[in-house]
Amino acid sequence: MRFQRHVFVCENRRPEGHPRGCCAERGGVALREALKAEVRRRGLQGLVRVNAAGCLDACEHGASVVVYPEGVWYGGVTADDVPEIVEAHLLGGRPVERLRVRAYDGAPPALPG
Repeated sequence: MRFQRHVFVCENRRPEGHPRGCCAERGGVALREALKAEVRRRGLQGLVRVNAAGCLDACEHGASVVVYPEGVWYGGVTADDVPEIVEAHLLGGRPVERLRVRAYDGAPPALPG
């Protein structure tokens, strides 16, 4: 089965007091659970896949989320933002601009060689 959208939610954990912080401390686990619940509630299983991710290397923007295939990155996301993300982006195809981290958006740079 091919998903229309794949959502990765950072749940990386670092030691307490780490200078970069971590998405787990910023609610990443609860955020993933809320996204999964909303996807189920909306009957989107099979169309949208929500996964836990290790470090997405966007710690300064945590809790971080990336949605593929568009490559849209979100930062500072909370469980309160989930209905808006599901309605606007996952169903409507319109990213939630107020949460977007444009510096990370789009395709990754080409690998050397």
